[in-house]
Amino acid sequence: MPKDTRPSHYDILFEPVRIGPKLAKNRFYQVPHCNGGGYRDPSAVAEMRRTKAEGGWGVIFTEQTEIHPSSEITPFIEQHLWEDKDIPALAAMAEAMKSHGALAGIQLAYSGINGPNLYSREVPLAVTGGPILTFTSDPVQARTMDREDIRDLRRWFRNAFRRSQAAGFDLICLYGAHGFGILQHFLSRATNHRSDEYGGSLENRSRFLREIVEEAREETKGELALTLRLSLHEGGAFGFSNAELRDFIEMHGDLPDLWDLAQGTWEACSGTSRFVQEGAQEDLVRGIKALTSKPVVGVGRFTSADAMVRQVRSGVLDFIGAARPSIADPFLPKKIEEGRFDDIRECIGCNICVSGDMTGGISRCTQNTAFMEEWRKGWHPERVRPKGPSSSVLVVGAGPAGLEAALQAARRGYAVTLAEATDTLGGRIARERTLPGLSAWGRVADYRTGQLAPLVNAEIYRDSRLTADDVLAMGAEHVALATGASWRRDAVARFHLHPIPTDPAMPIFTPDDIMAGLGPTVGRVTLYDDDHFYMGSVIAEVLVARGCSVDFVTPATKVAEWTENTLEQGTIMRRLLSLGVRVHTCKAPESIGVGEVTLACTWTGAASPLPAEAVVMVTARLPHDSLWHDLRARQAEWEGAEVRSVRLIGDAAAPGPIAWATYAGRRFAEDLDQPDDRGDTPPFRREVARLEPGPSRLPPH
Repeated sequence: MPKDTRPSHYDILFEPVRIGPKLAKNRFYQVPHCNGGGYRDPSAVAEMRRTKAEGGWGVIFTEQTEIHPSSEITPFIEQHLWEDKDIPALAAMAEAMKSHGALAGIQLAYSGINGPNLYSREVPLAVTGGPILTFTSDPVQARTMDREDIRDLRRWFRNAFRRSQAAGFDLICLYGAHGFGILQHFLSRATNHRSDEYGGSLENRSRFLREIVEEAREETKGELALTLRLSLHEGGAFGFSNAELRDFIEMHGDLPDLWDLAQGTWEACSGTSRFVQEGAQEDLVRGIKALTSKPVVGVGRFTSADAMVRQVRSGVLDFIGAARPSIADPFLPKKIEEGRFDDIRECIGCNICVSGDMTGGISRCTQNTAFMEEWRKGWHPERVRPKGPSSSVLVVGAGPAGLEAALQAARRGYAVTLAEATDTLGGRIARERTLPGLSAWGRVADYRTGQLAPLVNAEIYRDSRLTADDVLAMGAEHVALATGASWRRDAVARFHLHPIPTDPAMPIFTPDDIMAGLGPTVGRVTLYDDDHFYMGSVIAEVLVARGCSVDFVTPATKVAEWTENTLEQGTIMRRLLSLGVRVHTCKAPESIGVGEVTLACTWTGAASPLPAEAVVMVTARLPHDSLWHDLRARQAEWEGAEVRSVRLIGDAAAPGPIAWATYAGRRFAEDLDQPDDRGDTPPFRREVARLEPGPSRLPPH
């Protein structure tokens, strides 16, 4: 490999490391992560991980794989290993993982108190019975397992070990982290109230874990490596604390072949960059290696190769664990190996990837537009298809959609002209990266502008606001209009579909105003959020920092409710309360007068006055599509101007999160010179369930 092209300082990352009976080719370890595909999209999930294997990862894991229908977490779509018929799909994934020399790992999970069984309808089983602990407060309780249930569970794990080996995996990860796995439920006094040999002392609470590790070795004849994924610290008075974890590891240092350590809750472990910095879990991990002779892997949204080296050289970690960074750039190891640091597509920590799993959709990535489209659309994060018969592309607007469209079209071989109306590239990114906690989001623009700069077939023009005459005079065969959007100044969004009565004497501002340095700097401000994502709470922080007193008004039952899907809603709520923001949920402005806003309860309509000296509306956005309409009106002139297609993309077509914009840019570039059936067939491949043979007769009623 091209070792000579990188500084020797990084060689330590490429040393082989033994994990029990297996040898990892380097220290890059893709820890288990969900992706919204699971059992529904097996080919898409397998090809996504084949891409990571090509990118140089030493170890690659599945997401959590449910071992038995008595514990499943519908509506979340994960892997199943319930019976032998589940083996072929997982075998295809294992083959994909090993296709370039990586070790293939499967994470086995039994969710216990977290499994509502909404699909299987089985009675949930838990270490100690009680209400199911889920994101959605399902009205279900689990039954406390008796000794016979525990024996059954041990057998179900043995079945899963056998099937994992038959599928061709090299490693088995036993999941007991984030509060989701039954191993943590046994270890934690918060969820283990038992008084038998499986409860009470730490030695007793460890018993089940010891049993299944021993049985895993017996079932697989010691041929597979076994890893334990455990929580670094579970909060609360009875949680499995970092001190108890250290006691447990000291007592059982050689129990697994590798210790996989992650923060106590998923929200804490995978916090957004707005609230959690790179390597934030180091203090909880430091010193654990001294308690065991086995290697240790940890995570921390590592994107810096220097930070990775420091973790290893300082003795904190043996492996660099990554989930989100492996999504943003599947070729992260290979780029470090080849010294191509400027080509790394760094994770921005926005957690849009997580939202795919949380919503039961398919995951996506703001930075890596090919994520989960490797099989569905044939996209690749590093390679592109050669261009078609046409030759020239004009992209109007250098926001996230325009930058991605220009980059991917240029990589395909088209002559690309990128025209930006201002003197700054990045569009909304250039503005939003200045907001509290969002500086990492600037990587979306920085990566693309950096990749465009050396391309001789891409020309960038700033301060170039184009008219329809200009576009038609350019002579480009394909035109992408990525002209963005602006926040509305009225209350129109989800709750209000029409503007509300507003006195023109009341100062009304939008996030665009605040990001431009305009808006109030003192006084009492009403912020109305009917967007429900991050913007309202970030703007509230800006206003408080300016010296304003803020009332946060939302028709939802909680602030920033969609950020449940990015694991930050609770953190946002705590932040607003700590800043002294007054929160008004289930309220919406009915009218805006001078000196006050009249709020109405969203349930009863009861009105109440709220004093205000200014209002900030975080509602819907208006697309900048006037150039599109001008060009459509002159479509008869396109052929004479050699224009073959004009596409409106990104926020200019339909405002959405930044990941929607970068995807739209990639989609434009990929569709160039492709047949267009006007949506008569799905624009992606999908898998349809095979019909099983029906029963010979219907059961009696």
